[in-house]
Amino acid sequence: MNEPTPLAAAPIREPITCHVLDLTTGRPGTSIAVSLTLLRPFGPSAPLTAVTSSDGRVNQWNGEAGSSLSEIFANLSEHDDGQMVWSLKFDTGAYFGKNQTFFPEVEVRFFVDAKGGHYHVPLLLGPWSYTTYRGS
Repeated sequence: MNEPTPLAAAPIREPITCHVLDLTTGRPGTSIAVSLTLLRPFGPSAPLTAVTSSDGRVNQWNGEAGSSLSEIFANLSEHDDGQMVWSLKFDTGAYFGKNQTFFPEVEVRFFVDAKGGHYHVPLLLGPWSYTTYRGS
């Protein structure tokens, strides 16, 4: 009798994720350096970093000395207010190339409630403009 194959544990979903869509090509913005920094409270923190994947997404962040975004959320959710302000910075200058964009970087600042939820921040990017919104 065959034993059922155990399912691999699903990766932990970070509370903040993002992705980039290059509007000039209609394709994902790949290999873009992104940093995520807690600005308030207790900020600015050391940035968490990532590079967009082949589908333009950041689903996991790298922190100094193994610090994780989930740990930061757990610690801050214990405070009365629990509201945070985060900054996402996208290195758009390196992505488009020298003199090929108006924006050397795009910074998006946004509120987050530490008590729960998932925050997905899409960036629709062109060399001369961009837009963003709270995704799902």
